[in-house]
Amino acid sequence: MSPEPPGRWTAPPHERLRFSPGDRVADIDADATPGFDGAKSDAATLQADRNAVLAELQEKLYANNIAAGDPRSVLLVLQGMDTAGKGGIVKHVVGAVNPMGVRYTAFGRPTEEELAHHYLWRIRRALPPAGHIGVFDRSHYEDVLVVRVHNLVPPEVWGARYDEINAFERELVDGGTTLVKVALFVSLDEQKKHLRERLENPAKHWKYNPADIDERRHWPAYRDAYQAMLDRTSTDDAPWYVVPSDRRWYSRLAVTELLIQTLTDLNLAWPPPTFDVEAEKRRLDRA
Repeated sequence: MSPEPPGRWTAPPHERLRFSPGDRVADIDADATPGFDGAKSDAATLQADRNAVLAELQEKLYANNIAAGDPRSVLLVLQGMDTAGKGGIVKHVVGAVNPMGVRYTAFGRPTEEELAHHYLWRIRRALPPAGHIGVFDRSHYEDVLVVRVHNLVPPEVWGARYDEINAFERELVDGGTTLVKVALFVSLDEQKKHLRERLENPAKHWKYNPADIDERRHWPAYRDAYQAMLDRTSTDDAPWYVVPSDRRWYSRLAVTELLIQTLTDLNLAWPPPTFDVEAEKRRLDRA
């Protein structure tokens, strides 16, 4: 099992998908598979193979904290419009690793208690412990996306949050957390298809929210908000990765590779034993 992306990737996803200054949200092709020359027929086998690599790396991260007190952690931030595939990534990618080493949080509309605090209060409470992969399904970026689009606070308030978020994420990085920020982009046509599937399948009615249709009317404003988010908060400390998500199999493979590369860069190894292995084998034989 190699941590290197397999040959179907013509460029490493952490390079190909990283947001660069000047990139425009309006130019994103949500149906594209940038950097990947394989097909959907390749995805199932490849996903299983790469999930095995990811699971081993994640277990090393967890083991090093338990055995040696390694303070490092990883935070995966998934941001995107409804039906962009956040839940599928949690299920099919993050779900492949040991749940003991994962802390998952889905951020919905703030509660009354959360609204009584600074907007980062609930975010800080959900940060991953050392040795864990944290997953944010939506995140603190709602406070420069939804809040901006719907004018929930004055522009001078949400406008100051970009720099505040950058400082917050710098603090996390300095404390040993590596951020993997993924902006998932789904087309309006693909979103409509998924919303219709929810309406036509009683088993998916619970996932349907009538407000999602209303949000579609705000897409031009969301496009501007996402552009500002990427322009203002993709930093060397915590870059954004832009992942087209009309093809779910592709977005899952891409996020898998981003996590594999992140964990590989931590140079993890299995922690050495603090006991004499051979002596313990002899003791076990006599037990």
